Amino acid sequence: MTTASEGAELTQVGPGTVMGHLMRQYWLPALMSSELERDGPPTRLMLLGEKLVAFRDSAGQVGVMDHRCPHRCASLFLGRNEQGGLRCLYHGWKYDVAGNCVDMPSVPEHQDFKHKVKAKAYRTIERAGLVWVYMGGRAEAPPLPGFEILDMPEEEINVSLIQRDCNWLQALEGEIDTSHFGFLHGGHVDPDDVPESDPFYYTITNRAPQYHVADAPWGTQYAGYRAAGPGRTYWRFANFLFPCWSQAPNGEFDSHMHARGWVPLDDGHTMFVFIWWKKARSAMSLPQPAFKDGRPIGGTGRGGLKFLPNTTDWLGRWRMAMNEGNDWGMDREAQRRNTIYSGIDGIHLQDQAITESMGPVTDHDFEHLAPSDQMITRTRRRLLLAARALRDEGRLPPGAEDGSLYRGARSGYFTSADQSPWRDVYASTLAAAMHPPVPSAHAAE
Repeated sequence: MTTASEGAELTQVGPGTVMGHLMRQYWLPALMSSELERDGPPTRLMLLGEKLVAFRDSAGQVGVMDHRCPHRCASLFLGRNEQGGLRCLYHGWKYDVAGNCVDMPSVPEHQDFKHKVKAKAYRTIERAGLVWVYMGGRAEAPPLPGFEILDMPEEEINVSLIQRDCNWLQALEGEIDTSHFGFLHGGHVDPDDVPESDPFYYTITNRAPQYHVADAPWGTQYAGYRAAGPGRTYWRFANFLFPCWSQAPNGEFDSHMHARGWVPLDDGHTMFVFIWWKKARSAMSLPQPAFKDGRPIGGTGRGGLKFLPNTTDWLGRWRMAMNEGNDWGMDREAQRRNTIYSGIDGIHLQDQAITESMGPVTDHDFEHLAPSDQMITRTRRRLLLAARALRDEGRLPPGAEDGSLYRGARSGYFTSADQSPWRDVYASTLAAAMHPPVPSAHAAE
């Protein structure tokens, strides 16, 4: 079980915290590139418990810095983004994207000391339609994570952002918990009513799958498995990848190139960042699961999410219209009639409701973990050991130096007659899968 002190180590991400220090060893996706326009208004950005502003200068470069002006701490969110920098309204001091003070017009020229003033700014890079931020202190920035999806042409990549009102860890743990699928998403479905050719069939035929769980070079990995007829096995492989990424088994393994980030905004809010290949056969492209007679299975929709209008608040971006304030749109009549097991329509929204219902940060002392939670416990242990090794020994965590190790990670489902050990089944299936034609170095210069 996870103790209260361990829970605090795992969930607190602000400056000076153990997990916050680990998170700062990596590039983190912070916002969509499309959210910033040249010389447009700055955007408030909360990331790892820090209040930041993001802006795009006249040359198209992105700056991310502490929102406080180094002069008198007025908020640079109110500033003027003009002529290659962000100018504070209070006294006109101006900063470029690297945080350098480039103008100090309220100080007489002979007393000007702008060369000595620097705003707290972080390095940025754009890839796959996202602005990535490095908040660590290493002189040489780490590589971007070597996800296969980042090797695909940008026109073939889709990206979406969704804010979740809970701690990053419980959001991620909902993703690497496969045994909930047969209940939360399909508890109302009789297997006899579903075609055996639909992968949904296996998850509801056996709602208590068996697992293999192990550490992996990129983090942790599980393989949920169920019988799929004589001599065949239905596999669902999934991964946790340092520091806050997952790969879910919600697509055909052969083409399911994607990455799902659970980026901590602060201790109680998370930005879900989903990057996926448009041509993959996955939950985003395959038809909604249906009964034998062709009727869609209630509650299993994958799209159609509705958002509140973005605001300029620190936590005002990419918020779901269905939330705790309206019980995530729960339909008790649909639940009573058993047309939707949860009464909540949509797989993502069901997951969102469950993890947000736990509160901003789960009380780990209150949990009673089961054998089906092996992936949860192993992932927590892996995170704790890595964070403590970084703090106590200066040992960098996985992926912070070698981004290529992520290229060995793939998730998805398939059936197989291969009776080899599970890791051999994974390796051979991965070798035969689709891959990007030309791997890149993922340098972050």
